[in-house]
Amino acid sequence: MSFIDDLGLRLADEALAQAAASGDEKLVDRIAVMLGASSQSMEEAFLTDIRVRRAETRAREMIAESKAKRAGKDDAAAE
Repeated sequence: MSFIDDLGLRLADEALAQAAASGDEKLVDRIAVMLGASSQSMEEAFLTDIRVRRAETRAREMIAESKAKRAGKDDAAAE
């Protein structure tokens, strides 16, 4: 992992955590704009990590929903 990728990863982690804690959904967007004004490479690394984290979150939510549905069907079949 390159230095820029590592920084992007750490910034993405912090930005997502702060956005969730504060309820400020636009924080990530504002950080991306500021990074883009200074370093397009840094902006790309940051946004890539943001997209990956958000995709992972959505995928885990889908998995949890699937497990819950299956557990509900298993419970209904056992009754």
